[in-house]
Amino acid sequence: MKSCTSGDRLAVIIIGIITLILGIILSSMPWLDYFILKNLRLWNDTLSYHYWQRPGVIRLTKLYIYNVTNPDGFLRGEKPHLQEVGPFVYREDMQKVNVKFHENNYTVSYQHKKILQFVPELSIDKDTPITTPNIPLLTLTSLSPKLGYLLSKTISVVVTAAQFKPFINVTAEQLAFGYDDALVSLAHRFYPKHMRPMERMGLLLGRNGTLTEVSSVKTGMDSMDQFGYIDQLNGLDHLPHWSEPPCTSIAGSEGSFFPPRELTKSEVVHIYDKDLCRIIPLKYVESLEKDGIAADLFRLPNNSYGDSAHNPENKCYDTSEYEPIQGLQNISPCQYGAPVYISNPHFFESHPDLLNSVEGLKPEREKHETYFKIQPKLGVPLEGKVRIQLNLKVTRAKDVYPVRDFRDFIFPVMWLEEGISELTPAIKRWIYLGTVIAPSAVPIGSYLMILGGAFAIIFSFVRAYQNFVFARDPTLEILEMGRRSLRRGSSFIAHQQHRLLVHHRDSYSLLRHGPMATCLGEGNSEEDAQPIIDGSLSAGISQES
Repeated sequence: MKSCTSGDRLAVIIIGIITLILGIILSSMPWLDYFILKNLRLWNDTLSYHYWQRPGVIRLTKLYIYNVTNPDGFLRGEKPHLQEVGPFVYREDMQKVNVKFHENNYTVSYQHKKILQFVPELSIDKDTPITTPNIPLLTLTSLSPKLGYLLSKTISVVVTAAQFKPFINVTAEQLAFGYDDALVSLAHRFYPKHMRPMERMGLLLGRNGTLTEVSSVKTGMDSMDQFGYIDQLNGLDHLPHWSEPPCTSIAGSEGSFFPPRELTKSEVVHIYDKDLCRIIPLKYVESLEKDGIAADLFRLPNNSYGDSAHNPENKCYDTSEYEPIQGLQNISPCQYGAPVYISNPHFFESHPDLLNSVEGLKPEREKHETYFKIQPKLGVPLEGKVRIQLNLKVTRAKDVYPVRDFRDFIFPVMWLEEGISELTPAIKRWIYLGTVIAPSAVPIGSYLMILGGAFAIIFSFVRAYQNFVFARDPTLEILEMGRRSLRRGSSFIAHQQHRLLVHHRDSYSLLRHGPMATCLGEGNSEEDAQPIIDGSLSAGISQES
C-alpha cells in the first residue's frame, strides 16, 4: 500500500508540473495568432482556401436602369427625365477553376467561373420595357467630329438609311445581357482584335461563364501586407490601358480577402474590378460590430473619381478627350473605345453640375456609397457593396442627321450593386469561434492550467509532509501496545496488592479489637485462641483468592 500511494503522489506531481509549464507557455506566447495565421494563408486544404476557391456566400448583383421618359423633349433641349427602374437581381454562383499554385508558393493562379441566375422574387419583371440611349450609335457619332466633314456625312447617310435612332426601346434583360445590333456586329467583324467588341450589345454580357482572364493572387506565404491582392493579370503585372502608375497598378483584392488590418495597421485597402478598369481605394472610417463580430468599416473616399485637383493620383487617368470632372472617371480604354464613364450612383458625392443636368436622381449615402466591413484579424469581408453607375459621354455630331440635336452630355444609363450582405451560418460560426470565443477562452484556459498545476503540486507536497510527520510505523505501534498492556498489568497488580494490604490491616484490627481479644484479655490461654486466628487468616486468604 505504501508504494502504491507514493506512486500515485508522484504521478500527480508530474502531471501538475507539466500542466503548470504548459499554462505558462500558452499564456506567454500568441500561439492562437500563429494558428490563425497558418490557416489563413492560401494553401491546399486550409479553411481559407476552401472559402476562397468556392465562397458559398450569397453574392447578389442588382441592376437599376434609367428609363428616359422624355426622349423627344431631350432632343428639343429639355433636361432628361430619368425614372429608376429596378431592381433586377441576379444571384452569382462563383468559383475559381484551373487553380495552380506556383513553385514559390507565394502566388496562385486561377480563372473565374461565374453563373448569374435571375432571382424573380427579389426583382421586378426582367422584360420591363426601357427607353435608353443607343449606345453603339452614339459611340460612333461621338467619334465623327475627329474624322472630318466628309466621313461625318458618310456616317450620316448610312445611319439615316438604316433608320438608327438616338434612343432605343429594349428590355432590362436585353440591355444587361445582350441584344443584336448591326453596328456592334460590324465592329466585331472589322475592328482590330485587341479592340474588337463582342458580337452582341450587352453591358454585362461578359460576366457569365468561365472568364478568359487568368488572374494570379498572393497567398500570404511571404507576407500578409498584400494578402489576397492580385499579382498578375494575363501574365502582366500592370494594367495596359493606362500609361503610368498609380493608374497601372493591379495591387487590389478581388473581394474574397484583404490584408488583415490588425497586422498591417494600414488605413487603406484596395479592390480591383474588371468593369472599373482600375483599382479603387477604400479608406478606414471606424471600428464597429456586425452580428457580434468585430469589423472595420471602409468607405470609398469622395475624391476617388475625377479630377487631379482633388486627388493628384487621378492625373494619370486624364486623356486629351476627357475634361476631368469631380466624381466622374473615364474608363473608355477598356470599353473598346466607347465613351463610358463611371461615377457613384445618382452622382453621389460628384460635382453638382452633373446632378443638376438631369431630373429624377436623388443621391443618398445609405443606398449609393461603396463600402466594406472587414474583420480586422482575418481580413474577411463580413459585408460589402460595390456600387457603380455607368454613364455615356456624348459629344455632339452636328453633321450626322439622326443625332444632330443630341448635345454634349453625360448621360446616366444604369447603375449596379455587387456584394454580400450576410455570410452563411457555417462561415459565421468559424469566424466567431476564431475571433470572439477563442481569444477569450485561451487566456482563461491558460490561467486555469497554471492554477491547477500549482495546486496539484502544492497539495501533493503538503500531503507528503503530513504523512512524514504524523504517520506511525507498525512495529512502533506494536511496542506501544505492549507497553500499554504492561502498564495496565502493573496497575492491576498494584491495585490488588493495595487491596490485600488493606484486608491484612482489617483482619489484624479485628483480632486486636474483636471478641477474641477480649477473651484473651480475660485470661484465656493462647493455645485456645490459635485455631481462631488460623481460621481467620485462612478465610481472608481464601477471599483474596
